[in-house]
Amino acid sequence: MLFSSMTFVFMFLPIVLVLYLVTKKELHNPILLIASIIFYAWGEPKYLAIILLTILVNYFGAISVNKFSSHKKFALVLTIIANLSFLFYFKYFNFVIDNCNNIFHSHINALNIVMPIGISFYTFQALSYVIDVYRGECKVQKDIYKLALYICLFPQLIAGPIVKYHDVAEQIDSREVNFEKVSLGVKRFIIGLSKKMLIANTMGAIADKIFVQSPDTFSHGIAWLGSVAYSFQLFFDFSGYSDMAIGLGLIFGFKFMENFNYPYISKSITEFWRRWHISLSTWFKQYVYISLGGNRQGLIKTIRNLGIVFLLTGIWHGAAWNFVIWGLWHGFFIIVEKMCNIKEYDSKPHSWWVNGIRHIYCILAFVIGWVMFRADNMAYAWKYILNMFGILHIKTEEIAYALPYYVDRWEIIIFAAAIICSVPVFNKMLEVKNKWALAGVNLWLLFLFVLSAATIAASTYNPFIYFRF
Repeated sequence: MLFSSMTFVFMFLPIVLVLYLVTKKELHNPILLIASIIFYAWGEPKYLAIILLTILVNYFGAISVNKFSSHKKFALVLTIIANLSFLFYFKYFNFVIDNCNNIFHSHINALNIVMPIGISFYTFQALSYVIDVYRGECKVQKDIYKLALYICLFPQLIAGPIVKYHDVAEQIDSREVNFEKVSLGVKRFIIGLSKKMLIANTMGAIADKIFVQSPDTFSHGIAWLGSVAYSFQLFFDFSGYSDMAIGLGLIFGFKFMENFNYPYISKSITEFWRRWHISLSTWFKQYVYISLGGNRQGLIKTIRNLGIVFLLTGIWHGAAWNFVIWGLWHGFFIIVEKMCNIKEYDSKPHSWWVNGIRHIYCILAFVIGWVMFRADNMAYAWKYILNMFGILHIKTEEIAYALPYYVDRWEIIIFAAAIICSVPVFNKMLEVKNKWALAGVNLWLLFLFVLSAATIAASTYNPFIYFRF
């Protein structure tokens, strides 16, 4: 079920919310758990068994870690292997088979495997629980229904943010629901819905028109248009989903961590990853980077640890070499910045032109990275990037479309809105206290909701990009 669907917005969510608000606190968790199971099973009920099996594995795995103190490391390793085995089979098995066939010239048949939606997200959430128990950062959850609620809570089940168990353990046991939280949650949901329906989908339509063509059949300017449009699509699609998830969490009394903090204003790739997909980057920092030693063992091992983290970041995003190279691309810049001592925030202010150069460098780095991320393979990505910088020979006789084919007046307006909303101009909008300003914000959000709902009604299937991860 999609957040950006008529079924969810006008049927599923209102029914669940009414049931939640009119019942006693003792029934809140069961209502959310049942709703989450229905939500997940709506689209692909056959994969409900996988998430239920994940719950059982981590329930008994954490109990074993807690009970057998002398063998808790062994129990932890077994539980991690079990979790990663599910993820490997559904996401990476055919990728490994394809590469084995290419390397060894074998003819092993790939399996007809369809990846369960959201498996990368709920697997990482489950791992955080078991590791937290092992580290003693939280108590083992002996109520299997509460653990099930944590792993499959529908607001963030499909595409994050990745909620770590120690952040919500107390909220699962007890949380407060009041008008202020529900009101703020609804507003946050509308903002996310608007990002998705009005900006991301419009930018996606532009990018799709360009990326479907061979890179040598459109001009350099069109190549830049496609890469920038996709950069905006990805940001507003994913941050829109995160806004909706955080808003839904507030409605039901949960406080989830922020997942985006205006990443496109960054002046380094290090800062970019402090602002982009924060829940994933903090997950890798807490459970991989620190476990490897972090930056406590000298520069060489710090570089090694950063390289491993960003290799895994690329692999996490998808079973294809372009994702692997995309992860290493970002890791390269992180390592260079580390070696050059380029800090996320410098105490000494820089002149406007130094900040400008740093910002342009960062934009070029992540926009080129997004081309790798978007392309079907690295051969296409390489030709596309060459086109962007005027190096690729263009077949002028095969250029079929001019600029007006890709963008009309409405899309130009949305492009301008994307630029404005990518910087912290309206970041305090939901915090206004003046009654007239508040009324203006509420009317604006109501207008956005009506416009988004109309777009939903008129559109076809429009899944979030990160659903495939």
